[in-house]
Parts: sequence; C-alpha cells; structure tokens
Amino acid sequence: MTRLLPVMGILLGCCPLGVAAQEAVAQIAAQEQVAPQEASMPALPTPPGLEQAQLRTGGKGANGARMAALEIALAPGWKTYWRSPGDAGIPPHIQFTGSSNLASAVVHWPAPEVFLSSGMRTVGYHDGVVLPISVTPKDPDKPVQLKADVMIGICENICVPVSLQLETEVTADGTTDPKIQAALAREPRQIDPPTRCETEPKKDGVRLTARIDLPPAIGKENTLLELASRPVWVSEADSHREGDTLVTSADFVPPDAKPFDLDPSDIRITVLSDRGAVEIMGCTE
Repeated sequence: MTRLLPVMGILLGCCPLGVAAQEAVAQIAAQEQVAPQEASMPALPTPPGLEQAQLRTGGKGANGARMAALEIALAPGWKTYWRSPGDAGIPPHIQFTGSSNLASAVVHWPAPEVFLSSGMRTVGYHDGVVLPISVTPKDPDKPVQLKADVMIGICENICVPVSLQLETEVTADGTTDPKIQAALAREPRQIDPPTRCETEPKKDGVRLTARIDLPPAIGKENTLLELASRPVWVSEADSHREGDTLVTSADFVPPDAKPFDLDPSDIRITVLSDRGAVEIMGCTE
C-alpha cells in the first residue's frame, strides 16, 4: 500500500525558469523536511491539476530487478516534465533517501512529447505519466521499503511545483503490473550508430554538433540532447538532414554560464519520430 504524506504546491506564473531557478527549486525539494501529519492537523489541499500521486509495485524487469513505478495522474489539459524539460519546464527531482534494504533504484523514462507554446519548447507528458523504477534489494530475501521524495512541476495556464513524499513495500513476488509494463515498452530503444561530435566554446557554455548515421523517418523528427551525468540547460536542437545523416546542434549552458569541458561520452541524444523513439549514448568519434 502506498503512503502519501502531505503535498505542497506553490503557484508560479507561467514564465520561463532559468537554470539557476530550476536548480534552486530542486535544491529546496531535496532539503525540505515534511513531517508526518498529526491526527489533529487537517490535510493540506491538493495542488490544482494534480489528481493522484502514488507508487505502484509489481513484476520484474528484464534484468530480474523488482519493479515499482511513480504514477502521476493529472487533470485534463495539464502536463508534467521529462528529465530534461526544455525551455521553461521544471526538472523533476526524485530521491530514495530513507528507503530500507535498498541497494539501488533506477528510474526509467518513457518517450516524451514536445510541446510548443508562446514560442517556447518544453518536453514532457500530458495528463500524467507512469515512471517505472527498477529496485534492487540489499538482501534479496527481504522486502524493500521504498521511500521517494519527489519534486515535479505541473503546468496548464499556471505552473505548480509539487513536493511529494511517497512510500510502499516492494516484494520479490509481486504480480506483474500492466501499467508498469506498458510504460517500460515506451522507453526509447537504445541504438549505437556512428556518431561524430564537435564542440565549440561559447561565452556562456559549449555548443555541440553531432552527425548521426541514422536513416530518415517518414514524418517529423524531434531531437533532444542532454548530459547523462548532470542536469544543465540545453537549447532547442537545430537539426537538419544530409541524406542518411542527421545533423543536430545545441548549446549546453551550466549554472555558472561559463565554458566547460564537455565529455563527448556523456552526451545522450534522443530522437522522436514515427519509427519510434531511439536513444544514442555518447559520441563514437
């Protein structure tokens, strides 16, 4: 059974959040201590747009890990954000501090959508999302008490950072959960095509250009670039085709807005198209 502790929401205007503001929100979420409710205290109101938040459990992943998932259900027309949220989104922040018998927990990200509004591009999920979590116990003979401290942003005409504390027990014999399996099936397929990358220092960061040997899709392609090791602001990718080569460029801007040594092996490229989502990890050249 999932336990949901008090929920906190802060109303914001729907203007872009810069890198520093995004990281500040995440740091507040990480530091925040929410105490369990006393019996005499009224429940805090649910933030607008959030209909349900829970941890699901059930089944095993491809590597034999136990499966759980963070399920966020939103009111119609509301959206939440991918791990790299784009121009104006709030990056999600998920920690499992306080869990017991937990060796590791890995969050899986189903393929997102790209939203365009008022000239800004954001990346995420409409009406909610199920994020599978591969759970590995320290002692395989015992259950895992999984505790998740979650900070997400949800938006319609306003944007609301929402802080959640959730917990559930993950056992070795859980029944397969169809929602978790469906979300896993939507995870981008990992491929390893030849990918040649060049970097150019900018006054506030680094511009990366990648040339990927990838046959063209029939319809539109959306290319998303990010660093795998840490969150930095990344501009909308400027992409075009040269036959079977996809050429894509984007600016990477760290919190201090200065040039930095960008490790080509740390680049993660996701391509969304009608042939399905694919993920490319690192540059081969």
